[in-house]
Amino acid sequence: MTTATAPTVWDSLVGQRRAIEALRTAASGHGMSQAFLFIGPPGSGRSNAAIAFAAALQCEEQPPGCGVCHSCHTVLAGSHADVTVVRTQKLSIGVDEVRDLVRRSALAPVGRRWQVMIVEDADRLTDQAANALLKAIEEPTDRTVWMLCAPTVEDLLPTIRSRCRLVTLTTPSTVEVADFLVRSAGVDAALASYCARASQGHIGRARALARDEGARNRRHEVISWPARLTSLGACMNAATNLHETTQEEADLITGDLDARERADLDVSYGVVERGRRPREYAPALAAMEKSQKTRAKRRHLDVVDRSLMDLVSMYRDAIALATGGGELVNEELRGDIEQIVRTSTPELNLRRIGWIFDAREQMLEFNVPVPLALESMMVALKAPTR
Repeated sequence: MTTATAPTVWDSLVGQRRAIEALRTAASGHGMSQAFLFIGPPGSGRSNAAIAFAAALQCEEQPPGCGVCHSCHTVLAGSHADVTVVRTQKLSIGVDEVRDLVRRSALAPVGRRWQVMIVEDADRLTDQAANALLKAIEEPTDRTVWMLCAPTVEDLLPTIRSRCRLVTLTTPSTVEVADFLVRSAGVDAALASYCARASQGHIGRARALARDEGARNRRHEVISWPARLTSLGACMNAATNLHETTQEEADLITGDLDARERADLDVSYGVVERGRRPREYAPALAAMEKSQKTRAKRRHLDVVDRSLMDLVSMYRDAIALATGGGELVNEELRGDIEQIVRTSTPELNLRRIGWIFDAREQMLEFNVPVPLALESMMVALKAPTR
């Protein structure tokens, strides 16, 4: 049995007291549904909340969600037989993947409790995939629970969201994130405070900044650009630098994974043992390389997107400083922020934030080449001549 001070499955959810209370109640059998939709801004912990809830549903103790029993441990470790998590690093989740998931959801659970199906990034479902999922949510088996994760309710079909119980997560405060880093990772208090501010409430980003000095240096380089955008040459330089830096970071992330997948494919087809490639190997290799290319593109866009949000934080700080709007995200660059304030107005900086989001939309939604979108954006952000 758990005690008041014992670790629980809810410990990784930072600043989500209301959501935790609702999920605890549902796991105890009150207000239970067969489909849940977890929404919240990036970094709020949507998928963590879904996994914690899945662990509580499978928990062997009372109250559910002890965090230490075999069921809780295997769910949190990703090895529970009755909890399936769909993650994708592709641009979208296709209908074939969803149809396979639907088939698995119809199976009786191995254990005595629930068959739980978690779809992270449900906003990436294609129209066909969403329609295939809708039918399963409309007619679930008695012991199947669906959990979908998305930034907003508008990211899913109205017919899907109307059949789900909504669980809303919020952006945790700087203090809550810093305290979490100190408690969970033993991060120095000063560094934890910096990472909490820099991440703007994004738990995963805060953890990455705390662990990796290189990530902190790359972020510092990005946020130092706004004060230096004083000429066309500087703008083009900044765009090139941002593109190359983000590409290198994305390649580091995907390169090792690609190599492991290639090695696994070679082993599964006996290429290593036999020293030759069977006929079926070539199409399998082509399919894998296509998938890896799609994943690499998405990873690069994700890294660029994160950098754009860092840029936004500088112009947000300039608006806050000019209007007395509170704590600065980038306090360590107060001098640069003061320079932006002197050479602009809050209205201009608000428009600059809009231009950054326009570039983001061009790359993510309209497939505009990253270098072109970044060049156009940097020129738009250039400091006005006096």
